[in-house]
Amino acid sequence: MRPIKTSQTSVLKIENLTKSFNGKPVLVGVDFEVYRGQIIGYIGPNGAGKSTTVKIMLGLIDKYNGKVEIFGQDIANADVSYKAKIGYVPENGEVYDDLTAQEYLTFVGKMYGMTENAIDYKAKRLMDKFGIYESFTSRISSFSKGMKQKLLIISSILHDPELLFFDEPLSGLDANSVMIVKELMAQLAAEGKTIFYSSHIMDVVEKISNRIILLADGKVIADGTFEQLKEKNEGTLEQIFNELTGFNEHEKIASEIVSIVHEGHKS
Repeated sequence: MRPIKTSQTSVLKIENLTKSFNGKPVLVGVDFEVYRGQIIGYIGPNGAGKSTTVKIMLGLIDKYNGKVEIFGQDIANADVSYKAKIGYVPENGEVYDDLTAQEYLTFVGKMYGMTENAIDYKAKRLMDKFGIYESFTSRISSFSKGMKQKLLIISSILHDPELLFFDEPLSGLDANSVMIVKELMAQLAAEGKTIFYSSHIMDVVEKISNRIILLADGKVIADGTFEQLKEKNEGTLEQIFNELTGFNEHEKIASEIVSIVHEGHKS
């Protein structure tokens, strides 16, 4: 994978972001700034606040404390025009199964202000490159999980966004498609696009990210390149993740599961 050149042009800035649900703190003072051309590996245990942070940045969750700036605008006061430069692949994306792929991509493209001719031209070519062109006019209900994931990725890049939020984008993809998407992210970042990448697959985050932000208990506990994280904590990203988040019982729990599996059936 080619080196990624980043600039000091700020794309996203979060200051002292806090958010609670039903009185329970989920984010407790998150601070970071993201620059043009960076691939950010945004990781953390379940419940750490990753999805909440992303949904706040996307404008899907409000009533938070702190400041969120995207493209230099405070999103609390900005109009929705900034969203036209954002692409998003959610972890559990809901796709309208009754629509065809053509209808769905037309719907998404029009939301971003694209003309129908531009949508049709780009959508057909993108579906061809992802190997699903023959399903362009098929109902999404007939798609496999991997095909739906490809459709979500296509819908996120169709309008040529400047900032991409990818939440487990490789879920359900075959090995060849995984390689394509990883290379796609590298090439987009090399062009100056900014990618916010969230995944539980640590070895992928380690390889594709040029900066890693680790969230735990609603706050940032590590922020830097993989090499910088290794200077303070030895091992793979998975080992560093476990050390920093305090989870070191995986071997013990796995052994206990194996022990249960080997037990005889008891009536």
